[in-house]
Amino acid sequence: MPKSNYSVGDPQAEQMIQSLVDFCDNPVVSDLLKEIMTTVVKLGLEHKDRGDFKLTNNTLKELRHSYRVFLPYREKRKVVIFGSARTAESDPSYQMALDTARTLVEKGHMIITGAGGGIMEAANRGAGRENSFGINIRLPKEQQANLHIDGDSKLMQFKYFFTRKLMFIKESAATILFPGGFGTLDEGFENLTLFQTGKCMPRPVILVEPKNGTYWESLVHLLEEEVLSRGYISTIDMNLFHICHSVEEAVQHLEDYYRYYHSLRYVKEFTVLRFTRALSPAVVEYLNHEFRDILREGDFQASEALDNEKAQNEFPDLPRLVFQFNKQHFGRLNEMILWINRNLI
Repeated sequence: MPKSNYSVGDPQAEQMIQSLVDFCDNPVVSDLLKEIMTTVVKLGLEHKDRGDFKLTNNTLKELRHSYRVFLPYREKRKVVIFGSARTAESDPSYQMALDTARTLVEKGHMIITGAGGGIMEAANRGAGRENSFGINIRLPKEQQANLHIDGDSKLMQFKYFFTRKLMFIKESAATILFPGGFGTLDEGFENLTLFQTGKCMPRPVILVEPKNGTYWESLVHLLEEEVLSRGYISTIDMNLFHICHSVEEAVQHLEDYYRYYHSLRYVKEFTVLRFTRALSPAVVEYLNHEFRDILREGDFQASEALDNEKAQNEFPDLPRLVFQFNKQHFGRLNEMILWINRNLI
């Protein structure tokens, strides 16, 4: 929530900030605009390090531009596909990435990649320009955008990895990872960390490789033998991802995730899961028995849209499941979403 007492502390500055807010003529977010402008003025008054100002400036410009690019497509579900830029066209993973992207587009999705070569090129190629986004990163050794997204208005150039990774998560509803190097693993573990800690919304995280491949199986074995066994993660955390060995299996897992589950929203002390189909009393009763361990208090309850959601016109017609989540067991929350998708009939 915006801070009502957040100010520069100078009447003249406050008047100029308010004038800029009024100039923007955007009453829905006027309180947040005032905070942003107040922060900029406070930074200008308190700080002199030019490098810090450059970082702040570039960050805001990158975010603003990417918001603008994605805005017309917000209502369409998007899938981010990661994998090595070094994957050759002759590698079976390349063809799998191409076919996966093409199939997802046929199912109504759009595709986001890092805009480079290899798996990224295959995914943009499979999706086609009309259904592709590219989030490129400027490197000392320049990463050239692949020819299937180069020159497109949906290609974005980022200086910072952290803003780039933010947009990958913010604008997508699912993550598919093919074998890759440090960058692919970085993106994959970032996704899992954000999901595990509740810093992103629930999503399918799908690890894909050809049949009889050993890349992801070997990584999972390492996690089980060296990470899980030492108690650094829990058994439930292993449910945050799913390994697939075919295009059909990967696409089906993603489609199944959103079969009935629509979205999640936190409203005060409540967690609200939205579905495209109402939950029967029998389903709610089962949840109260089998998934009570994720409740902070109270019960699972079927509900219509809450007042806060209605006020913001957030899918007011969708049925809800409302509960007080402990915000710790996100692996179990993921299990519950999958169970509901399989058992709503």
